[in-house]
Amino acid sequence: MEVVYPRCCGLDIHSKDLYACRIIPGPDGAPVKEIRRFGTMTCDLLSLAEWLSEGQVSHVAMESTGVFWKPVYNLLEGTFTLLLANARNIKAVPGRKTDVRDCEWIADLLRHGLVPNSFVPERPQRELRELTRYRTTLVRERAAEFNRLEKTLEGANIKLGQVASTMTGKSVRLMLLSLVEGRATPEQMAALAKGRLKEKLPQLQQALTGVMGAHQRFLLSQQLLHLEQLEELIEAVSREIEERLRPFTEALTRLQEIPGVGQRTAEVLVAEIGTDMSRFRTEKHLCSWAAMCPGNNASAGKQGSGRTREAGRWRG
Repeated sequence: MEVVYPRCCGLDIHSKDLYACRIIPGPDGAPVKEIRRFGTMTCDLLSLAEWLSEGQVSHVAMESTGVFWKPVYNLLEGTFTLLLANARNIKAVPGRKTDVRDCEWIADLLRHGLVPNSFVPERPQRELRELTRYRTTLVRERAAEFNRLEKTLEGANIKLGQVASTMTGKSVRLMLLSLVEGRATPEQMAALAKGRLKEKLPQLQQALTGVMGAHQRFLLSQQLLHLEQLEELIEAVSREIEERLRPFTEALTRLQEIPGVGQRTAEVLVAEIGTDMSRFRTEKHLCSWAAMCPGNNASAGKQGSGRTREAGRWRG
């Protein structure tokens, strides 16, 4: 096969160590392989970079294994051309699974230009991605905490969730605080309703009549405290995201013209895809990357399942 990158390296990365296979031309022009093991501390990765520079390596390939590739990518970025490959696309031949053989296999594939590169945005966009993904995690945690809170109320015969359309409103929060204190009557708690919830006073009085024990009041107080902390975190992260997205105000505004796309969704789209569409040759390539197009599965004149492939965790 044709040699595309004569000076290259394949990395098999783990949490505590990594194996590197460097391929460079020898004195007679024949390829020379050298395999070394490195740690993953910063000093070890700097030693790896020095070793690669000694061999005048131009391209380095690695698997996208969890988050272990990130510190390696961060330190080698800008010095070498880096290729991040989906492990599914560069599987070794069955029966050849060892760390040493894995890095050697990746290096061989890279040398002949057979490593498909994944989309890795520039560092500012990667940082923005981390922020939006962290916020998404916090929002999901808040939703889970609301579910736990509703279970606590159900155990105390409090049916507030059946009357109020949402448990996130100010009226409901005031009623929950009154439940924690345990001194107000159902009528007094129902009187805390605001807005359209005032129209449901009789139902609220019935829903707030229950038998709440001391342990349930304790649980409810801790859940409300946790929710308050999560909301403060979400607000702080959102402010940081907003500050970083100031240069992209026009793009955010245009995205929100799409039906169903609000401020937060637009921020996630910019963080995940970016604003430079030149990295995608056509709009079809973007749809394929986002796993929003049907599969192509035909053999022997028969059309197999064309189901859409599963999207990544943050693109689904």
